[in-house]
Amino acid sequence: MAKHLPEYNVVINNRAYRVELAKKEAEGLFYAKVNSKPVEFELKKGEVSDAAPITIMVSGKEYRIEIGKVDRHCPFTLKVNDAVFKAELAEPMKRAATQMPTVQMPARKREAAEEGAVVAPMAGKIVTVNVKNGDRVKVGEVLCILEAMKMENEISATRAGTVHQIKVGEGASVNDGEVLMVIK
Repeated sequence: MAKHLPEYNVVINNRAYRVELAKKEAEGLFYAKVNSKPVEFELKKGEVSDAAPITIMVSGKEYRIEIGKVDRHCPFTLKVNDAVFKAELAEPMKRAATQMPTVQMPARKREAAEEGAVVAPMAGKIVTVNVKNGDRVKVGEVLCILEAMKMENEISATRAGTVHQIKVGEGASVNDGEVLMVIK
């Protein structure tokens, strides 16, 4: 069993990565998905502090990682062994944020949303819509892609059913909490 940690959108040398982390029950073992590719790694004991680099083992290979001061609003440096990268970190993307159920919306928005509504977890622009009216969808199926802060975020179905109504199209600007589509 793994404890799920936050998900992040990270840009390293102008290339975007979606990183999902989980800590395994065994001491120092972690599981990650980087752009949906699974990776298991081990954090070496006794080396974690604000000033010290960390060392991880991935598939038997050791990586020494030094992270500069992380500022969510500015690029920072990331050094892996001897390679230096420019990195930027978007806000953590918790799974709940990309699959936000109606009950988590503020009261003023909750009243306007109907049952089965899929809402925007943040303001942004719809890049792609992967479904059409009448499509059957499963829980977790990616319905559309929302671009926010130059990062692409998957908006997934929170329930199984049929796409009843699509309220946005590709290129549309949306606000936080806006209903994107309805699944019945």
